[in-house]
Amino acid sequence: VREITADAHAYVRSEPLGVVAAITPFNFPLILSSTKIAPALVAGNTVVHKPASDTPLSALLMADILREAGVPDGVFNVVTGPGSVLGDHLVGHPDVDKVAFTGSTEIGAHAAALAGRTLKPFTAELGGNAANILFADADLERAIHTVISAFVFNAGQFCMAGPRLLVERPLYGVVLGILKDAVPQVPFGDIADPATVIGPLASRTQLDKVAALVERARGAGARVVTGGHVVERDGGFFYAPTVLADLEPDAEVVVDEVFGPVLTVQPFDTEDEAVALANGTRYGLASGIQTSDLARAHRVAARLKAGITWINGWAVLDPAVPFGGVKASGWGREGGPEALQSYQKAHSIVFDLGGRA
Repeated sequence: VREITADAHAYVRSEPLGVVAAITPFNFPLILSSTKIAPALVAGNTVVHKPASDTPLSALLMADILREAGVPDGVFNVVTGPGSVLGDHLVGHPDVDKVAFTGSTEIGAHAAALAGRTLKPFTAELGGNAANILFADADLERAIHTVISAFVFNAGQFCMAGPRLLVERPLYGVVLGILKDAVPQVPFGDIADPATVIGPLASRTQLDKVAALVERARGAGARVVTGGHVVERDGGFFYAPTVLADLEPDAEVVVDEVFGPVLTVQPFDTEDEAVALANGTRYGLASGIQTSDLARAHRVAARLKAGITWINGWAVLDPAVPFGGVKASGWGREGGPEALQSYQKAHSIVFDLGGRA
């Protein structure tokens, strides 16, 4: 119910949008499907889900589980196949009322243009290239652990990874020395081994892309502190966790999303410079600050152009906390009550009590 000045009674209904197309990538198939499907269904919509062509099985299993749980036929649907055919058809179909998309910035822009032809709501979590700012007053041991986990998690195939490390200059050489010794010690290899931290990349295409990007950086003068090579192991698509230094701010490997286990390290002298470097790419999905100064943490976080900022940690995610991007990392939020809002529409009901015609 809303208080209004007119002689009338007003209330607002939250109503479902209708048919939601949920389109997800390969890197976290079950999680990224769930963050769309759950709020869409809770809000009263039906869902047509198109998982990535490389990873359809978890979505098909989810459909089986929901059917066994009693979800009526037609409420949750899965279609599998190439995005260039099925994805485009779904996004542009006039009977689809909303699109929820996770994927690359380039494909997201294409999908948004298709959705725009029928003026349907579109939310997108797109690429990321997060900066992790390490100030000299940070707990260095804890910060190094955070830095490494932020760029090697899921072999760097994480849109909210931390592939850009910005280090306050007094610690620059020290941090590079620690990373040179520590990164090669991270358990690497067989993903069936519970001790493994870094597994293979998802495909030959992704491996070739990462290797080529590092080679171009090397050719442009970047220093390979550690890694920088393909690892022949068990027939998998392995790339050694890599740390690059001595980079220009506009280097390709700095400004573009790598999506592999590669960390670039750049020094800064002032807080303003750190913020400028952190905000210096087209992306704005995640960011991090490592500091023992609480006032600085709040001050710098407020200046970072990102959907989420972690202080003295990384990838602390919870369904209660929304996440999503700004700039080329997309718009809209998943998680928290903010997610439900994007799957509903407001319908205002107003009773005129004044007896006017």
